[in-house]
Amino acid sequence: MPQIENLSLTKALQCQIDLLGEFRLLRRMARSCWIGVLAATVLLAQSNSQQSPPTLSSDPEVEKRIDSILSRMTLEQKIDLLSGIKSFYIRGYKELGLPEQKMSDGPVGVRNYGPATTMGGIGLAASWNPELVERMAKVYGEDARARGVHFLLGPGVNIHRAPMNGRNFEYFGEDPFLAARTAVAYVRGVQSQGVIATVKHYMGNNSEHDRHNTDSEIDERSMREIYLPAFEAAVKEAHVGAIMDSYNLVNGEHATQNGFLNNQIAKKDWGFDGIIMSDWDATYDGVAAVNSGLDLEMPSGKFMNRETLLPALKAGRVSQATIDEHVRRILREAIRFGFLDRDQTEPSIPLLNPEGQRIALAAARESFVLLKNEGGILPLNKQAVKTIALIGPDVYPAQPVGGGSAHVQPFHAVSYLEGFSKYVTDSSQSIKVLHHPALKSYRDIAQDTEFTTAESGGEAGLRAEEFENTDLSGSPARTHIDRHVNFGTDNYDAAIGRASIRWSGYYTAHTGGPHDFFVLGPGENGGYRLFVDDKPVVDNWERATAILNFATLQLDPGSKHKVRLEYFRNSGWGPKRVSLGVQPVSEAVNPEAKAIAAQADVVLLFPGFADTIESEAGDRTFRLPPGQDELIKEIAAANKKTVVVLTAGGNADMTQWIDEVPVLLHGWYAGEQGGTALAQLVFGDYSPSGHLPISLERRWEDNATYKSYYPNDGPKRIKYTEGVFVGYRHFDQNKVKPLFPFGFGLSYSSFAYKNLNISPASGSAPVTVSFDVTNTGSRAAAEVAQLYVGDTHSSVPRPPKELKGFSKVLLQPGETKRVSIPLDSRSFSYYDVKSHAWKTEPGTFNIYVASSVADIQLEGKLNYRPVL
Repeated sequence: MPQIENLSLTKALQCQIDLLGEFRLLRRMARSCWIGVLAATVLLAQSNSQQSPPTLSSDPEVEKRIDSILSRMTLEQKIDLLSGIKSFYIRGYKELGLPEQKMSDGPVGVRNYGPATTMGGIGLAASWNPELVERMAKVYGEDARARGVHFLLGPGVNIHRAPMNGRNFEYFGEDPFLAARTAVAYVRGVQSQGVIATVKHYMGNNSEHDRHNTDSEIDERSMREIYLPAFEAAVKEAHVGAIMDSYNLVNGEHATQNGFLNNQIAKKDWGFDGIIMSDWDATYDGVAAVNSGLDLEMPSGKFMNRETLLPALKAGRVSQATIDEHVRRILREAIRFGFLDRDQTEPSIPLLNPEGQRIALAAARESFVLLKNEGGILPLNKQAVKTIALIGPDVYPAQPVGGGSAHVQPFHAVSYLEGFSKYVTDSSQSIKVLHHPALKSYRDIAQDTEFTTAESGGEAGLRAEEFENTDLSGSPARTHIDRHVNFGTDNYDAAIGRASIRWSGYYTAHTGGPHDFFVLGPGENGGYRLFVDDKPVVDNWERATAILNFATLQLDPGSKHKVRLEYFRNSGWGPKRVSLGVQPVSEAVNPEAKAIAAQADVVLLFPGFADTIESEAGDRTFRLPPGQDELIKEIAAANKKTVVVLTAGGNADMTQWIDEVPVLLHGWYAGEQGGTALAQLVFGDYSPSGHLPISLERRWEDNATYKSYYPNDGPKRIKYTEGVFVGYRHFDQNKVKPLFPFGFGLSYSSFAYKNLNISPASGSAPVTVSFDVTNTGSRAAAEVAQLYVGDTHSSVPRPPKELKGFSKVLLQPGETKRVSIPLDSRSFSYYDVKSHAWKTEPGTFNIYVASSVADIQLEGKLNYRPVL
């Protein structure tokens, strides 16, 4: 087999050399040649993932071509090449044969150039199916080629630390091994189509609440074991073409000028020979960035420009060799991917990709995680069910993806309402599908909330004071009365000026009980703070704690309460909006929805978040949005067969209702085909096969980062005090039981494990763990068999067990398959900060075969002796 792989690589390299020598090859030939190179590289990477596979940068023909172009460039041209143009392009030089190179936001599809296939993020990780991920990513690559895109800005691989991070929906969960396997598959799929994937956000960008300013203080061991492996695998195994540096600081240095991360780890330790680019406007010092390994400033040269770098070169603060090295990397990737030799636009690929629709549907089906199914309510009996009620805010319209730069617009997103309605029609079922949103929109609530300017005898509305600054300083430029606070737009690109406003007045409670006071704001593009009776109840002034934030206050009927909202907005990228609303919890749920629920045979209830409130540039609440806990409780009381389907990029607080609902599925953001996929699962055409890529904590206080998620050492420094004990590593170590454990997922079938074999049982790597999995149920179904390794003799604190392998196995009823999972030396190692190397201490390791981290099926031991 190695001889075959090496022969394939030789042919692929020769193909690349021939391509470089022929400037006028047809587009099809160039594309086929490039795909051959990538396919061979994938084979070699799979055969030996622990070695750094040979890279094409050592090809003398590639380097010769780089030298030729470099020798014809002026110093000014070289410097200009180090920064983007026109927001999403690398500049081109026609006289040098170098085209402009076009980028597109990702990571769940091609965003910037019209509608495209939409499905990805944490839902892909929940599939635990790298082969499917690669097929999905291949579609992204095809969509990019159809639109002439050279760089896709994905995958996002930041580790899930806490459920509030507004971009968790883009990422691959809490475990570095699962994230790495998903990332490698993603990169291979995209790059197989001659498109550069861009792994991001490098690194420590694990929150959105103040990403431009916070300093992630992470010890090196935690970096290497938890936060870097997905990036490392993308580089070493998948040969990713680009890395994107993040906004935040890491250990006191902005990522874009962090030489330890960019030069030492990525370029030296991992041998990365591609492009390190900045996130958009994440560069802060041109000289520091150039010297610290940043190759490309995006979207423009605010700092890495002639005005900064020419004087620095003259003064000796930057060397000519440093500039040339950055230029070499940009040229190398353009040559390697064939950009100089063909048109990147492939007109034979349809913009509306039929294969993309099919794979998005398959990916959505495998992403749903069945968490509860008491009484076997699912799958539904098509003959017994006559009426289904679809209730909740996320029934319609569809919520295929969260917000921000990842918000890809599909040609059409199938909502849950459409998916179920079409399913029963197409299958000729006489099932009636009823629907009700049940809750008002936040904008409507704000529009219906009445205030007065005085405690008694005042005008209707709030007194507004507008300032032409962002800190309410000085005298207001204008004062007036606003009947409601419900302004602005969700449009991220809308032009609007900087300002601050103070609204003040009174709210009179017309009924008693709990009331939700909420503010829908602009995320990091501004801030707000809400005071009730002069007490702060919501504070988003210094950080975007939640784009939609709220407080629940107990009010007496007829009581009057002083309200003051302070708000500021900037003119940057992001939504320009503010809405203030108050709603009695007892009035949140529309009575019509409860009546519909009561008459249905079964209710499917759709609470959760949406792209306007779970998004880039701000975090979200752990609690479900206002009114939704009450919605679940009231609908579950009206119909005992209530199936809850959660839309969220991570966990949400379920404590108020989890014991009241018999069925629960996590649907993440299910992409453009989510409605169809869920209908097929609910009616039993397929068995759910998704498993959790995160732990679902019962309470926020149970999370490992409860005391370290927000700045905990000064106003901007976030010390990752939990170290390597994040996610299930924390729950295991501290013997805290989560609501649902990492790796958990129910099926319509059942499975049995037996016949564990560890070979060799004593010695060194490679080790193979083999076992049988049998489908003991009556339905075809897929099981995710998980392999964990535990080190009980280590000289440093290590988690009780860590995921080191998995296999998704499709089994017919009664079928048994033998599963074999390889373990290499890294599977037993920890990162030794003293030697700055991976270290394995000899001794006995526990081997666990499991269906989740908390459900061990088979156990064994291995006496491991590393080769010194």
